[in-house]
Amino acid sequence: MTALAAVAAMVGCASVGVTPPSRGLRAAARVERPDAPVEYDVLVAELAQAEGRFEEARAAYGRAVAKDPDSAVLHERLARLSWQLDDVDGAVREAERALALDPEATRLRLFLGRLYNLRRDFEGLDRVLRDAEGEPLDADAAFALHQVALERQDLDEAERLARKLMTMESDPMRGRLALVAVLELRQEYDRAEAVLREGLAQQPGNFLLSMRLAQLERARGDRAGELAIYRSLLEQDPDHYGVLQRLGQAQVDAGDVAGAIETYRRIVAAFPEDQSTLRRLASLEFATGQYAEATKRLEAVLEREPDDSELALVVGQLRRAAGDDEDARALFERIAPGDPKYVEARLQIVGILESRGELQEALDEVERLRAGGAGRPADLRAAALRAELGDADGAKRLLTGMLDGSEGDAAVYYQLGLLEGGRARPEAALAAMRKVLEIDPQNAAALNYIGYAWAERGEKLGEAEKLIQQALTYAPDDGYITDSLGWVYFKMAEAELAEGRQTEAEALLDRAEAQLERAQTLSGGDPVISEHLGDVHLLRGEKAQALEAYEKAEGLGVREAEQPMLREKLERLRRELGRGPASGGAP
Repeated sequence: MTALAAVAAMVGCASVGVTPPSRGLRAAARVERPDAPVEYDVLVAELAQAEGRFEEARAAYGRAVAKDPDSAVLHERLARLSWQLDDVDGAVREAERALALDPEATRLRLFLGRLYNLRRDFEGLDRVLRDAEGEPLDADAAFALHQVALERQDLDEAERLARKLMTMESDPMRGRLALVAVLELRQEYDRAEAVLREGLAQQPGNFLLSMRLAQLERARGDRAGELAIYRSLLEQDPDHYGVLQRLGQAQVDAGDVAGAIETYRRIVAAFPEDQSTLRRLASLEFATGQYAEATKRLEAVLEREPDDSELALVVGQLRRAAGDDEDARALFERIAPGDPKYVEARLQIVGILESRGELQEALDEVERLRAGGAGRPADLRAAALRAELGDADGAKRLLTGMLDGSEGDAAVYYQLGLLEGGRARPEAALAAMRKVLEIDPQNAAALNYIGYAWAERGEKLGEAEKLIQQALTYAPDDGYITDSLGWVYFKMAEAELAEGRQTEAEALLDRAEAQLERAQTLSGGDPVISEHLGDVHLLRGEKAQALEAYEKAEGLGVREAEQPMLREKLERLRRELGRGPASGGAP
């Protein structure tokens, strides 16, 4: 009542007429009134704090404390506000004053314990949370001390406190989970599992214990055990969202993509508004070649959310992957300037123009983006297009001007390497790729480039194999890197045959063929890979199979710069085998 009276007197005529009462209250609340009761300063502090004016709030609480220095509540509020303002020392000072006024307040002791932990003042921490014998004051203190022991990696003390906590509460759940945390950090998985299963024996079907057990199985690498727990929980609640999500992720991690797709489909069926899961499902379907399903699923969402630029970009990419460039471009065009996805969408359009051979139009589009400050991705694309249009010097000037000593230089050096390679300057190309690896040792593309370049020259084949194998550890499903590995084995086989080691050569050709067949599958069909397969058959003397592979390469579209000898090999084999062109010429 006193506070309300103070407010009424304070607002007075200010709340009458055109000034809204709320504005009058806020304006009046900024006025310091030394003669007003403490409630006035508290109200001023609360209002300022609610509006995010924390320094004003602290000042008002300070005035309130000056008027009522024996109020533990006011000292506590001032302590918590000081902590919120990152003044830990001030928070400790006020919290200690509050505790001195109210020594039985557990919340104050826990708050002080947190502050002392932040200051790494473990003597102060023990003083406020332990009794004279050094034991925790209560269960909450024991848990707080356990957490600090974990942070300090004092696992013996953390275990002792966890076991004590189990005896301090009627429900030992918190202590049990605290003990499991210690045992897991020690990697004593069997002991941790025993603690959890003991709890489950006492509380069959307990969800929290079951999920913690699944987490433990994951930590120890027992993926089957983790999956079994999720499936058991779903028998009790088939549509439990959290369990289904964990199950799907575990299946992805285990390489069971088909199982993950089935799980995410269950989630989407039960929770149709869950757009993030729907998108993840679509990405998995796309990754497994289920393009129609992925596209249909996301298009349905796009119909409901036509202004979702990120979704428009994804659906456009899906349509482009399916060969529908016109519809893809229409979706990219929907993304307006200023949208975070605008530059990416326009670069997709550049890719469409480039695939049609409209290189100048593609470059013009990129230059418009660069004029708008599109950044490094547009600069890199502009350099690549200039090189394709024959302006190698202009491309190099643009690339070298982008070098700034940052990690982004890896992409620039990679493009410089490709440029120098295209200009028939192999040593300069390899030097640029080595610069890439200095910045990014795990760059699969640069590792592959160097390895393939050595293989093409028939040199350092052992080192080339190691580099390409290393690249595959970072990009295991890359069809073109897999092709490089097959080509290294082919070149090794050539070297063995030149030395008269037929058996060793045959073994290498088997390895080459296996890698090249896999590369063809991963790439979806590529003329260079088909030519490499033809070369393997030809080296074995299998001319008919070689001709079939070469004709397949021809049908996929010859890349003249990379396949200068393909047509010659085709014509020679056709003559030797007495066959006309695959298109129907006379044999």
